[in-house]
Amino acid sequence: MPKERPLWRRAAFRLCVLSAALLLCLQLAMRRSWCPEEKLRLPAVAASGRAVPQPRGTAAAPGRRRVTYVRSGRRGGRPGCCPPGRKTVRWHIELQPWASPTPSLNYEALRFLKYISTSQISCEHMNVSSLRGNSEATKRPWSVCLDERFSLIHRLRNKQCRLYSLGLGSDDNQFEISMANSGCEVHRFDPSIKSAHIQEGQHLWYHRLSVDWRDPNPAIATHKLHSNTKKLGTILNEFGHQKIDVLKADVESAEWKILENLILEDVVEQIGQLVFEVHIHWPGFEVSGNDSTVVRYWYSLLRELELKDFRLFHTYKDLLKPQMLLKKEAFNASSCYRLSWVNTRWK
Repeated sequence: MPKERPLWRRAAFRLCVLSAALLLCLQLAMRRSWCPEEKLRLPAVAASGRAVPQPRGTAAAPGRRRVTYVRSGRRGGRPGCCPPGRKTVRWHIELQPWASPTPSLNYEALRFLKYISTSQISCEHMNVSSLRGNSEATKRPWSVCLDERFSLIHRLRNKQCRLYSLGLGSDDNQFEISMANSGCEVHRFDPSIKSAHIQEGQHLWYHRLSVDWRDPNPAIATHKLHSNTKKLGTILNEFGHQKIDVLKADVESAEWKILENLILEDVVEQIGQLVFEVHIHWPGFEVSGNDSTVVRYWYSLLRELELKDFRLFHTYKDLLKPQMLLKKEAFNASSCYRLSWVNTRWK
């Protein structure tokens, strides 16, 4: 009769078999995860040398790992680096080349004065008073183009016009009243107004606000619930206005930086016509540099408007003002001009 094995030997044998099986499974798992064939499989590379990502919604090939593409943090103009529809933030306008091989105030001034004195497009009807049968023109006109080929006249007739007027304590509001009487919704912004908002008549509003080219200082804004100084883009958002048919500005030398802000933030594309009073007897607020650099900057700003499809249709030289340019006498010039542009793409 065969001798029976002790129980401890049978338990030890089973434990050895189980350990061997477990070790074999562990080795197979490790070999699969560290297999050289799997690790050397690279993503497909296009002719440019870049990895080509798989279209969304498609399954990866069996046994391959998915490749995660991380957008580089580098700044630059690589195509496809940025989400579609997002525009690059601009901090400065593009300066035009100098008017002469060597920077010269005389050449810069001649180019600039010729530019603001020459109409780029003709406009036959510019007097708002003529809409009501009054042909009397003011001595210092604020001219808008009312030709049939541009939309302003049609929006006036349909009572869909909107005018923003930026001013600093001026008592001359005949232009705003005329536009309001013609059926235009008029908003005048002036920090000297006593009340926050005043409505006069059906189409005319006054707001105690000053339009600036900067955001308010956060340290100051925290102490004020409502700031009286805001950028035009901020005011448009708060008022719920998408478009301005006419923007009039008489802001005593702040016009250069405000105009720059409108261009850099693309707010100018929401405007149909610009009527600005520009002052050239000094550089203007926060405009720095020597005299030739300042005039080159002014000229470059106006050329940026042209690139945005704005065309100068009327220029008025105020002969009652001193003949000064940057505190220097300028023959046959004025320290103050009123310039009117029309956005030729405005609908």
